[in-house]
Amino acid sequence: MAAFGSVFMPKMALATFENGKWNEESVVTSDSIQLHPGAHVLHYSSTCFEGLKAFRHEDGSVHVFRMDQNIKRLAQSSRLLSLPTINEEQVAKMIVDVVAEYGSDVPEPPGSMYIRPTHIGTEAAVGKATAPTATSMLYVLLSPVGDYFTGGAKALRLLLDETGMRCAPHMGMIKSGGNYASSLGPISKAKEEVQADQILFCPNGDVQETGAANFLLIDGNEIITKGLDSSFLHGVTRSSILTLAADLGMTVTERDLTVAELLERSAKPEVEAVLSGTAAVLTSVGTFIHNDKEYQVGTGEPGPIAQKLRQALNDIQWGKAEDKHNWLTKVC
Repeated sequence: MAAFGSVFMPKMALATFENGKWNEESVVTSDSIQLHPGAHVLHYSSTCFEGLKAFRHEDGSVHVFRMDQNIKRLAQSSRLLSLPTINEEQVAKMIVDVVAEYGSDVPEPPGSMYIRPTHIGTEAAVGKATAPTATSMLYVLLSPVGDYFTGGAKALRLLLDETGMRCAPHMGMIKSGGNYASSLGPISKAKEEVQADQILFCPNGDVQETGAANFLLIDGNEIITKGLDSSFLHGVTRSSILTLAADLGMTVTERDLTVAELLERSAKPEVEAVLSGTAAVLTSVGTFIHNDKEYQVGTGEPGPIAQKLRQALNDIQWGKAEDKHNWLTKVC
């Protein structure tokens, strides 16, 4: 596989918002976008997106995982960025239509088809720094993918950052490009200086999320993660993992977690730490770096509970286990 998300299918689904309404969607070539240099998105970052996946089952059918939740989050992001209100039914049709168009190109497990709905402000008006765009464009890109972390099963190294933040607190629950751009500098620095794979942002000691994934701590039969608020992204994979953990009889605790408690718990041999996300799925953390000191998490290797939860999720996505929560939408 090429680098995650670097290869795209030649066509995408597209719809535009003009004169107060959404135009009919169509399937067009993926390089067909034209933007005025003064487009609102290029100057005032009126943009949000989603990431979800389609999976091929053994019988050849293709299913999209938790499409409804990703569309609801796209609607939320659009609303909070003052972009035009999306038509959720139209977006669902766009996703289904373009995935069906390339159903035969959805990779076999462990690969999948990554789906990237994107909503951008298109009005050419550089004087609108304090006003929303009147027009917008929504498109759905497809990219066949393998693993996000190319190192395979190797546990990650995380730098704990108590001074910085991934993004402004009121922007955390919005899946917007600017949030990712704001964390690139610190992450690049951490990779260069301490060979960290990612930063776990912990402003004032409050454990939140990394630059591109939610964080969960597993201590015996309990899984702990920060309770939902506006400061971090409400991950669909996070929600799915917590549901599966409860199904397996685990105690799910959503609450604030301090760096001090995190490091104390992580010293126990049975403790595991993981990152969750559509791209990352569920990836183990083996080392924390804090104040120039390294702390091993549990055994320092991917743990059995993380592997069990990831397998439970994959089995549903690939049609090997019952979809009792109705998370899959059959496309073709």
